[in-house]
Amino acid sequence: MPLSALYRYILAVYIPLFSLYMLNAYTTPKAITWLSRGMPRKEVPSDVLLSGRNDTAVAMAIVPKDVSVKEYFHFIDSLVLFHDPRLSYSLTEHVLVQHNAWIIDTLRHSDYYHKKAQGIFVFDQPALTVLCQGDTLYMPGVAEAMRIKNRLRHTLIDVNIPEYTLRIIVFDTVRYTFPVRVGRNERKYLKTAGRVVPLQTPIGEGTIVRIARNPYFVDPVSGRKYSHTKRDDGVYTRMPQVPWLEPMINGERQGALIHPTTNPKTLGKASSHGCVGTEESAAWTIYYHAPPGTKVKFRYDLTVPGAKGDTVHLPDIYHIYRKEPFFSKP
Repeated sequence: MPLSALYRYILAVYIPLFSLYMLNAYTTPKAITWLSRGMPRKEVPSDVLLSGRNDTAVAMAIVPKDVSVKEYFHFIDSLVLFHDPRLSYSLTEHVLVQHNAWIIDTLRHSDYYHKKAQGIFVFDQPALTVLCQGDTLYMPGVAEAMRIKNRLRHTLIDVNIPEYTLRIIVFDTVRYTFPVRVGRNERKYLKTAGRVVPLQTPIGEGTIVRIARNPYFVDPVSGRKYSHTKRDDGVYTRMPQVPWLEPMINGERQGALIHPTTNPKTLGKASSHGCVGTEESAAWTIYYHAPPGTKVKFRYDLTVPGAKGDTVHLPDIYHIYRKEPFFSKP
């Protein structure tokens, strides 16, 4: 390379980079490791333009290219990894996304049935774009971050089994209500368990102990993995990528997960192998209100308040308060 061309290259590239470094205002992913003295020395795998100093002021991240559902968690993790050491509080995925609540709405609308209602057929949900080039995400200041964390600490995932209802309760106030399906009132051999097990959803209290952001799918009866599903309209699609939650109930991990179903016609019924099934869209809202450690209650209340202020008596689906056999015949 001629000397004059090399000189022009240095002026065009290195001087601007040095200026950005001195200002500590913007970085590019190739410079993230170089500029991040206190963070793990890992390249952040996204071409994101970042802004913000290591104080309580709000920082922002501009999405450099479209991000699909499949890429989403990797992208969000890269933002947390980069910004966390620069902020005066511990930044988490849940704090970041709750502060940018529009992201939850976008993820909710990746639901197959939402898209179908709009006249859009989705075969491969993980390929859908959920963050668009130019979208802006903001890092909350200290006060807002502490408010979000406090809300999460005082959040309860409440499931009333015979009511087929899941509620997200924050500070003793019901924020969201979703229909669910629960476990059947029978016993069955499950290859994944290797024995005959009760399919009822367990009753008790506990906490979320594990999340699966990219779950794999296994038929509990046959033990076979699968990657496609038959929808309520008879159409086959790929399985969606939606997070699953595992609660520990009464000190035991009983396999009763909280996860979406691709067949919402089964909601409002005792139709699962013990898990609490939700709509795909609802699962995103539940996930972002239930980080590990969130309190969970699976209760069995047959008397509940009605919509008109009256009292509703629910069917005893598990025959707990009847003289009939505890389990129905398989």
